[in-house]
Amino acid sequence: MSEAPHAVILAGGEGTRLRPLTNTLPKPMLPILGIPCIQFVIDSLISGGVENIHLACGYRSQDLINSLQDLPVSADLDFALEEKPAGTAGAVKLLEDKLSQTFIVASGDVLADVDIQRLLEEHKRSGAVATMALTKVENPTEFGIVGLDNEGRIVRFLEKPKPEEVFSNLINAGIYVLDKKVLEYVPPETKFDFSKNLFPRLLDEDYRLQGSVLQGLWKDIGRPEDLLDSNLKMAERRGTEGNRGGAMCSGRIVAADFSGSGCNIKGPSYLGDKVSMQNGSEVSMSAVGQKCSIGANSFLAHTLILENCEIGSNCSLQNVILGKGCRISDGTVLKDAIIADGSRL
Repeated sequence: MSEAPHAVILAGGEGTRLRPLTNTLPKPMLPILGIPCIQFVIDSLISGGVENIHLACGYRSQDLINSLQDLPVSADLDFALEEKPAGTAGAVKLLEDKLSQTFIVASGDVLADVDIQRLLEEHKRSGAVATMALTKVENPTEFGIVGLDNEGRIVRFLEKPKPEEVFSNLINAGIYVLDKKVLEYVPPETKFDFSKNLFPRLLDEDYRLQGSVLQGLWKDIGRPEDLLDSNLKMAERRGTEGNRGGAMCSGRIVAADFSGSGCNIKGPSYLGDKVSMQNGSEVSMSAVGQKCSIGANSFLAHTLILENCEIGSNCSLQNVILGKGCRISDGTVLKDAIIADGSRL
């Protein structure tokens, strides 16, 4: 019987573009439908047969450890602290002695509700030393693009191309299946990245690198608008139609322990446990964390609210992200804003 593959989740990023939300919360812990983003990739790995997961932690590492160490999952979680930035491949090199002969590397700060087993099968079928998960995007200039031959073999890369340099809309999704021998090409105690350093070197050495288009939902959450969009896409994926809890609903909604009276919800939207909405209020294409209240005749559109927030009556919030524990006074109008945890407006 073959050894179950281990996995490494890279979870050391600072999430600077998501400040002020990441001033108090590690980027992998930002919520998607009230669930830490990193939990989706953990669940995907476990569904793919992974039994040992190593988390390479950096920024706010203790917060991440405290949140995940008691997570009820059917895999062993091992936390490794990265004392200084080692790059994506360098961080995995530090774990070399702990890894199985074939292992998976994944990013902990993207939404990845995907089919890992299919990626493992493609790696085995192709005989590659590295298999890269790929996904299609409309604007590839913010990512690393990948060129394939007609057998799915990777023939070239380009990091963050200019518009005139784009040769593919397939991008590196930051999930890899690797043979352990590739770590021989990662120098110790050196900052070294997979996409910038290791994969080009393996191509130069004429190793086979395979590309495999992901099955499932993958979404970068690097910017505030991406975080909101990830919540909406997952609500569309997991939500159901129909009225609930005293609210008139249209579209796909995720809401369980919800209460409302004379209010409206337009999907895709998410309402966490113990959310309440008062008469005349409306939530449209938004995500509302647990234990939040929305006052009478208030309107939320394309807005993300983290847990324990109170929205007064006659408020209007459009394209807004509220951190945890915010209090918004009656009659407040907010548009195109990101508000830090605990703010009073």
